[in-house]
Amino acid sequence: MSTVNLRKVAMIGCGFVGSASSFALMQSGLFSEMVLIDADKNKAEGEALDISHGLPFAKPMKIYAGDYDDIVDAAIIIISAGAAQKPGETRLDLVKKNIGIFGSIMPEIKKRNVGGILLIVANPVDVLTTAAQRMSGLPEGRVFGSGTVLDTARFKYLLGEHLSVDSRSVHAFIIGEHGDSEIAAWSSANVSGIPINTFCEMRGHYAHQESMEKIADQVKNSAYEIIEKKHATYYGIAMSVRRICEAIIRDEKSILPVSSALHGEFGIDGISLSMPAIVGANGVESLVPIKLDVYEEAALKKSGETLQAVLNDAMPQ
Repeated sequence: MSTVNLRKVAMIGCGFVGSASSFALMQSGLFSEMVLIDADKNKAEGEALDISHGLPFAKPMKIYAGDYDDIVDAAIIIISAGAAQKPGETRLDLVKKNIGIFGSIMPEIKKRNVGGILLIVANPVDVLTTAAQRMSGLPEGRVFGSGTVLDTARFKYLLGEHLSVDSRSVHAFIIGEHGDSEIAAWSSANVSGIPINTFCEMRGHYAHQESMEKIADQVKNSAYEIIEKKHATYYGIAMSVRRICEAIIRDEKSILPVSSALHGEFGIDGISLSMPAIVGANGVESLVPIKLDVYEEAALKKSGETLQAVLNDAMPQ
């Protein structure tokens, strides 16, 4: 395994998500070197130049367009390459197109014996994470997806707005698929240790079921709404990518709902979906056993079955 430069990150795919994430990473101060790779070399060069011109206002950093030989010593290799989600298209509609794209990226990564972590951001992220685990030959803990980190941020934001409280004090997760079968884990949601319904009543909200359904739907449909209005979503996911990279580079052992492989937990086996996990320098260390009620457990199992069916269609065993 090649030695890793903890100050180096690689971005494969320089579309809206890749370039916004690269911009967020430049501002983060986490890295001193960033290589951008895209099928269109000009696009990668243009983004590298544009982002580099902000460096006098940030920390010194080398930002350049490169190729797969430049990823060997990167601590984190982020893959955002893929076809974009079009209005009216679900994340799962994208799967065959993007598994085809991964079919050309993964062999390049595999033959270079990389020492870093693969962070999958392209959609549908759960299916592509499983595909990347199989195609890359890397240990599972070092190949995971951005999962529901963004959905969970949307969830906390909306709960913070609803309750007029700092969203950072809200502890709640969206789990399962990053997509239509995702689950709001209400039974474990709390605000600084106070059960969510108790806190709602403290703030004068009593229509629990109605509010819960409305907020969960808003979270689930956020991406569709943004795509309809501005044709792509990229700032929220860029901040999520930055947050995950921070947890890895600083070995924070933060608990984040990333998409990683399950092996029998909640009756789900051999596919990746989002559950709270401890994320640090070695990638995903372990899953965190979250308390779910019977309805949430059943919904999570159904989410797993949905993803398994898509995976079977797109990638026969």
